[in-house]
Amino acid sequence: MTERDASETDDSGTDTEARTREPTTDDGVTVTFRSMLDETSAVDAATDPSRVDLTAPAYYLNRERSELAFQRRVLDEALNEENPLLERVKFLAIVTTNLDEFFRKRVGGLKRQLTAGVTDETPDGHTPREQWTAVLEEARRLLERQAECFHEELRPALADDGIRIVDYEDLSTDERRTVREFFERSVLPTLTPLTFDPAHPFPFISNQSLSLAVLTRERPGDDRTFSRVKIPRNQLRFVPLGDETRYVLLEDVVRANLDLLFPDVDVVDTALFRVTRNAEVRHDEAVAEDLVEMTEEVIEERRFATAVRLEIERDAPETVREILVRELDLDAREVFHLDGPLEYRDFAELTDLDRPDLKLPDWTPQPHPRLADLEAGRTMFDVIRDRDVLVHHPYHSFEGTVQRFLEAAATDPDVLAIKAAIYRTASDSKVIESLLEAARNGKQVAVMVELKARFDERNNLEWVKKLEEEGIHVAYGTLGYKAHTKTSLVVREEDDGVRLYSHVGTGNYHSGTAKRYEDLSLLTADRDVGQDLVKLFNYFTGHSRHRKYRRLLIAPGNMRDRFVELVRAEAERARDGEKARIVAKMNRLEDPALIRELYEASMAGVDIDLVVRDICRLRPGLEGISETIDVYSVVGRFLEHSRIFYFRAGGENRYYIGSADWMTRNLDSRVEAVVPIEDPRLRRRLEWILETLLADDRNRWVMRSDGAYERCRPAGDGSATDAHEEFMRSALADDRRDAWQ
Repeated sequence: MTERDASETDDSGTDTEARTREPTTDDGVTVTFRSMLDETSAVDAATDPSRVDLTAPAYYLNRERSELAFQRRVLDEALNEENPLLERVKFLAIVTTNLDEFFRKRVGGLKRQLTAGVTDETPDGHTPREQWTAVLEEARRLLERQAECFHEELRPALADDGIRIVDYEDLSTDERRTVREFFERSVLPTLTPLTFDPAHPFPFISNQSLSLAVLTRERPGDDRTFSRVKIPRNQLRFVPLGDETRYVLLEDVVRANLDLLFPDVDVVDTALFRVTRNAEVRHDEAVAEDLVEMTEEVIEERRFATAVRLEIERDAPETVREILVRELDLDAREVFHLDGPLEYRDFAELTDLDRPDLKLPDWTPQPHPRLADLEAGRTMFDVIRDRDVLVHHPYHSFEGTVQRFLEAAATDPDVLAIKAAIYRTASDSKVIESLLEAARNGKQVAVMVELKARFDERNNLEWVKKLEEEGIHVAYGTLGYKAHTKTSLVVREEDDGVRLYSHVGTGNYHSGTAKRYEDLSLLTADRDVGQDLVKLFNYFTGHSRHRKYRRLLIAPGNMRDRFVELVRAEAERARDGEKARIVAKMNRLEDPALIRELYEASMAGVDIDLVVRDICRLRPGLEGISETIDVYSVVGRFLEHSRIFYFRAGGENRYYIGSADWMTRNLDSRVEAVVPIEDPRLRRRLEWILETLLADDRNRWVMRSDGAYERCRPAGDGSATDAHEEFMRSALADDRRDAWQ
């Protein structure tokens, strides 16, 4: 990696003074950073670093608020007029999907702690109640900004480009007649009104479903009756008005034709609403008799879990709001009054329109240069045996590399056994089909399927059943840990004996996400890596846990200690006056112990760049503490998902890739695998990837010490670097083929 002056101004124009400014907070909960430093009696780290208490809350950002900061960066992609219009609509939909998950997992977890009376403080010094209060208010502002983005920017822009989302009252008489006929024929039979009155209990409201509250009465002066009508998700949300230029929303069609659903009564008022339920439903694995049965119970219990959010139209009748708050047992702070439409997940439907002028150019993942055209008689295993293969998704085809590796193993007569760890995979997974075919071909097949992969439990259960029907040995997980590794092992009989072929990746065995997520994979015949995977898979299927590995960094095991050793070694070199550098790319940086190690390395003078996609607890640019640390986030066309770790190591230039972020759960509570990259050519490729990301001035954000982010902007001289464009050009060009050879 090239050396950089840690004091120089970064590409966004944010200098050291700007990065270390005191944060301002407006939620009434978070204490200012400067006052917390005063309370901890922090001293000048430059004169006496040993006296600095790096466990003080002042040095850590809040995890939940850091995640919301990431969602603001995602929303900025919808607001960014430089993006094609339908790309902006896609990001609008992504914000809804991400916030739904945030409420189900993170807000749900906080509410669960509140119910249990937990008062423990986080590393940044906040109780669950303080966090719950703060994130609800920040999420409220984010959701309001999302609605404003749609109404004030995207909807008018779509109309200008010939895609009109029309209000029902603006339809012509003929259009209303046509839509009413469509409703009566296709929608009405699917609707089931559920009434709440003395004869009917309050209806069950399913998670994240768009619903219409209807107030009716039989005659003037009667009390109003509440009914709930679920807007069906198996119908098109955008009802076309004759062509692909004008649409009316399905919920507006339902609302306008309620007289057909509630005949002979007066429809007094209506309101759209949406309920989000807690996903943090847990069982004690230690006492579970059957992990499959336990997982099925968790899936079922989520349907009826505690509500954690109510989204409702801003002008909803007070009666409707009161009924929903009371019956769902919600706090007023959990109610979000918003301008409709209330959810934007289905807006992704618009990106399927045949409007290439409003989209980014299509990208087709390319064949890997070393695997594209195999000479006659040569197999994929011959290529991997010659030298390691590094794959960069989605720039390289998943189907032509990782999936092909397992397909080849399934049919190769010399392959004796295949082992694979599946965390998430597609519902029509060709990877699983290859494993099934391998078993039919007489191979020994063992598969670790993680049943606790949140929101993929049902899909994984289905695959477990199919695998077991073929007689494949299936492990469901490890007690107390989630198996998060992305690894597979092929055992092959060759002329010189049995050889082990390994795959270690940063992403899941999922062909769909491999086209949208940036990830890395290593295919290798390194025997030490293979033997390490043998130990790992024995841990999955047996009960013994190894702590010593030849090459791999494994959690739980040697991973945490090894990363600490690598960081400390850089710090020691810096103290000795040597050049020292760390570059780490990951999804999340949360673990307080590793953050302390990074602070100490910075205080020693190590030049540190961190490319952290979303959550980051570390505060960069603090005088005397983290002055040599820069934190960036890259948000763009592809979701940055790979984990890459670089340590200068006295000029040895050590690189690692794998499945683990620097989070406590990844290092201590999940089974993870990180592999060193030994081939000098592949190391140079990783160097180029990291330096391209660090030079990006289109998609890169710079983090300030207060946790806020500033977007990098091109210099204005016509030059600009878009990392995703650079990687696509590289995959198409011949000039970098040598980097993969």
